[in-house]
Amino acid sequence: MEEKKGEDILLLELKDIASFTDYFVICNGTTDRMLNALADTVLDDIRNGHKKKGRKEGMAHDGWLILDYGDVILHLFSPDQRSYYQLEELWHKGKVLLKVQ
Repeated sequence: MEEKKGEDILLLELKDIASFTDYFVICNGTTDRMLNALADTVLDDIRNGHKKKGRKEGMAHDGWLILDYGDVILHLFSPDQRSYYQLEELWHKGKVLLKVQ
């Protein structure tokens, strides 16, 4: 995601906190076009490299997309939507494994 100019990337471990997933990856994209490019890149890379098909939810023009791989859920947000939903606050008990500004 860094290669596609994703911003403020966070990998959060939720293994002992959430029953529905083990990890959240949270990332900002500054435009609709960037959010779609980030989602498409991840979908292609995971499908080609790991033979896993993810489920995509949401719309870039709404400022959020989710790619669900079961054990890993990727949240792609516009900065405004990320600030509004505050997933880092909601899941503050999770362990931060990676943070890239």
